[in-house]
Amino acid sequence: MYPYCRITKLILSSKRKSKCNYADEGVLKMRVMPGDIDVFGELNNGRFLTLMDFGRFDLAIRTGLLKFVRKQNWGLTVAGSTARFRYRLRLFQKFELHSKVIGHDDKWIYFHQKMLRKGKIHASALVRTGVTSKDGIVKVEEVKKRMDQDLHIPTLPAWAKAWIEADEIHPK
Repeated sequence: MYPYCRITKLILSSKRKSKCNYADEGVLKMRVMPGDIDVFGELNNGRFLTLMDFGRFDLAIRTGLLKFVRKQNWGLTVAGSTARFRYRLRLFQKFELHSKVIGHDDKWIYFHQKMLRKGKIHASALVRTGVTSKDGIVKVEEVKKRMDQDLHIPTLPAWAKAWIEADEIHPK
């Protein structure tokens, strides 16, 4: 089940945090809760990705993107991800979720997200996201133009470009 209470709490707390820009890294302090674990007592692999939603929502709120998107009657979507799970996170362990926009192309905005505990990366992901309208994906330049602000989105690093190229030849 989606953690609606946790996302509601996050949305309310993110509205009270300081504003940030698209080049800033967001950091959320989190804890593995009973609804997050699998039969082995550790953070479920699917829940890792669900909790990463929280980091992107936090940044969308603090940059003003979420408010803008809602005004346009648009939405936000995930259009692809690659995750790497390195170490387990067990019930009630605390960890930090770091989220950062690492660049964009014409249609997509890319995030690098990682979960750290005591300075050690337990999981990381590259996530491709987009802005949607009733007509489909809204190009990043259109979002920038309509927001009438410089989004300061960095240039994509080579490793993310390689992932994009590999994804293009992935079997459909």
